[in-house]
Amino acid sequence: MGSLQSLEDLGRTRLSPNFFMRDFLHSEISQIEGVPNIPVDGALAIKAGTGLCENILEPLQAQLGKISIRSAYRSPDINRLGNEKGYNCSQNERNHARHIWDVRDDLGHYGATACIVVNSFVDYYEETGDWPALAWWVHDHIPAYRNMVFYPKLAAFNINWYSGPVNEQFIMSQVPDPHTGKKGILSRTGWDNFDADHSEYYGDWIRLLGQSTQKNGP
Repeated sequence: MGSLQSLEDLGRTRLSPNFFMRDFLHSEISQIEGVPNIPVDGALAIKAGTGLCENILEPLQAQLGKISIRSAYRSPDINRLGNEKGYNCSQNERNHARHIWDVRDDLGHYGATACIVVNSFVDYYEETGDWPALAWWVHDHIPAYRNMVFYPKLAAFNINWYSGPVNEQFIMSQVPDPHTGKKGILSRTGWDNFDADHSEYYGDWIRLLGQSTQKNGP
């Protein structure tokens, strides 16, 4: 990826009907540190990003409306720098097939993580703090995810798609659950609440979302 033209061509690559590779290349670490956030393996980054977009982001946006990309792809150099400088990045080996889209993990599988905001959820979250409403909705409607990690601002959350077999899914948060006062793991494969009926947790929000859509309709 040694020229402006090749980088422009990468950015123009369409990963799915509504997403292009360029949507996922922004990095505050890159801007602050002056290090380009450019894939070392563009073909694998595109392959992983396509899996993320087709299996998770497109169906999510189709049902909940526009999503915003908070952060996504990190080159190995950017992620390493983020870890060394305490910018909340895990070590490179733990981020292969996650934020580092273009390096396979130790099992030979690839994957992609994006930190996203569901725009239609922000007002509800800021009024209630009820991030589990969104977590349970995604769990019930977007089964291709491998894991989700929620953060305090805007209910932004990391969501990962993985090319290999997903033997365990989990949902966790850095924000206390307003129902229990606890943060950490909300659910994981094998827990009693994993395969339960979760509609009670997001019903109020979905009804409000439907009412808002009707008011803004033609």
